[in-house]
Amino acid sequence: MAKHNILLCFLAIFCFALTSDAATYMVGDTSGWDIATDIDSWASDKIFKVGDVLLFQYSSYHSVSEVSKESFESCNTTDTLTKFSNGNTTVTLSKPGARYFVCGNQLHCLGGMKLQVDVQDDQANSTVGAPQAQPGAALPQPSSKSNNPSTVIPTSNGFVVGGTGLFVIPFLSLMATMLILVKI
Repeated sequence: MAKHNILLCFLAIFCFALTSDAATYMVGDTSGWDIATDIDSWASDKIFKVGDVLLFQYSSYHSVSEVSKESFESCNTTDTLTKFSNGNTTVTLSKPGARYFVCGNQLHCLGGMKLQVDVQDDQANSTVGAPQAQPGAALPQPSSKSNNPSTVIPTSNGFVVGGTGLFVIPFLSLMATMLILVKI
């Protein structure tokens, strides 16, 4: 009976590994969410999917607001859907479609500190519920913003929580378990 329980545990882990495929993107890479960062260039080569997470890291001179398309185009920073100002903001892309983010300082928004992401539906992940970003939830606040936060957080080329690279470890674990069970 113990053999069956061990095998079921490894199968459950293996199935979970197959369904995890979310990426975390640090907006602006090592420069962060800042007026000096070319946000349009940063986003241009990325494909955002449901379940991915945007990490905004910024100084006290900035904030992040999610806005409508109209507010995004006109840099209306007063009509917001959500607003964050804690210096480290995570936003989970929980559904497909366009999402719009601006700096709460209208002059910064007009200077290009705004981000549009087009979130693609990821059918492979439709069975996995992505965690929702909580308004006001924060990662540990650094003592001050530096222009090199990559020592703490990976760059937006991302780290993948799952994907094809994650097939190997569960597969090898499953095979090792099966070999052990055969010998017992």
